[in-house]
Amino acid sequence: MTKYFHLRSIAAACCISLSGCSAVGPDFHSPLAEDSLPTRFAQQQRSAQADAAPLLSTDIHDAPFWNQFGDPLLTQLVQQALQNNNDLGAALARLQSAEALFRQSGMDRFPTVTMNAEGRQQKRSAAQTSPGQPRSARLYSSAITAQWELDFLGRISRSVEAAQASMQATQADVAGLQIIIAAQVADAYTQLRGAQLRLQIAQAAEKNQLGTLRVVERRLQAGSSTDLDAARARAQWLNTQARVPEWQTQMAVQQHRLAVLLGLSPDRLSAQLSNTAALPAMPPALDPGAPAHLLRRRPDIAAAELRLHAATARIGVATADLFPRLSLGAVLGSTTLAGRHLFAGDTLQSSAFLGIDWSFLDVGRVRARIAASQANAAEALSLYQQSVLLALEETENALATVHRNSDELSALKEAQAERDQAEQLAQRMYRGGSISLYEVLDAQREQLAAQDARAQSQIAAVRSSIALYKALAGGWTGLPQPAEKVAAQ
Repeated sequence: MTKYFHLRSIAAACCISLSGCSAVGPDFHSPLAEDSLPTRFAQQQRSAQADAAPLLSTDIHDAPFWNQFGDPLLTQLVQQALQNNNDLGAALARLQSAEALFRQSGMDRFPTVTMNAEGRQQKRSAAQTSPGQPRSARLYSSAITAQWELDFLGRISRSVEAAQASMQATQADVAGLQIIIAAQVADAYTQLRGAQLRLQIAQAAEKNQLGTLRVVERRLQAGSSTDLDAARARAQWLNTQARVPEWQTQMAVQQHRLAVLLGLSPDRLSAQLSNTAALPAMPPALDPGAPAHLLRRRPDIAAAELRLHAATARIGVATADLFPRLSLGAVLGSTTLAGRHLFAGDTLQSSAFLGIDWSFLDVGRVRARIAASQANAAEALSLYQQSVLLALEETENALATVHRNSDELSALKEAQAERDQAEQLAQRMYRGGSISLYEVLDAQREQLAAQDARAQSQIAAVRSSIALYKALAGGWTGLPQPAEKVAAQ
């Protein structure tokens, strides 16, 4: 017992001396060089040079981005997806695993204590037994062992550092997946409403063309039209009618996509979403801010940087193996012929030891592990740099798409107004006998094309806004936090 308590004193002294030691291996520093980034995105600069309308200065963290579209049903669907999506559930399970591994790594800072006990029935041979002694005997033993690695060179602290960075990277993955799921729900919902809009346009055109066909058929009966005119009018009406199933299919596809995103079977939302509703309203325009702000905001960038941090720390773990690994240990045991006497005074035995792991002499293998960890860190750095470039590319593309869609939609609104007027004039002139049916049918085709083009542009404008919010990690702070989600499960 005296040796054991003396060992505790030695361990305490080692703790004090280790507080001033530094860990081997490189210390991590963020590779983000904000000074090397432009102050504005290129698409912002081009827009300003073209005298385009400036984007409104809107803080994207004021509210979750899906609230900006003014559609309560969309908000409800996104919230349901964030609670029930199966991909997100798997990500949260991975986060729980990473948190558990981090807690486990932290336990390496403390002694490992184990206990074992044994009861043995022993029968000796007659030659081993003195006269008068029994040949059979029972033997009971138990021991408590404590072992603690002295972290002189920071092998354990680097391992804990790597586990913590990995856990935080998984947290960032969850946040990034939440943004992706919210954007996917918003995009699928927009496509659903877009398919309903295009279906309405096709059905209205079909009704209008059917009216023209009826006029032609009456004129044919009166002898003032021809079979050719009737065939042309009927063919155009049937062609438009044939487009209706396409949009009905698109509606069903997006209903199924939304249901799966919400963790439901594909048919579960069909009744709820079958009623026609308007496209989500265009949200306020965004000022994306400086590229450096974007990189600090995006969870995928944070995850890539944290994985680089973890890989850097693992270089230190591998480097520590170049040096001997020291550990302190103690054993407190008891052996007796009667189980009730275990750990009684006369049965106690104790020992203390200082262990040295000599595996550091296997320098070839150690240096190979160091080289592998350095290569892993180089890979993580390249992945981080690529994630930065992809984030900037995604944002530039989203800004460009938003700007171009705005210009296109403005022009298509005017084009549709002109086509609507042309179709109405053609109808009146045909009834007045000043133009042929061919010109009426041509005006109706162009009207349908203009209306459908405008609808497609409206859909694209909303979807590009969603893509911009996603690129800017909009609404990140409004998302349920991983800790809350894990605790709720």
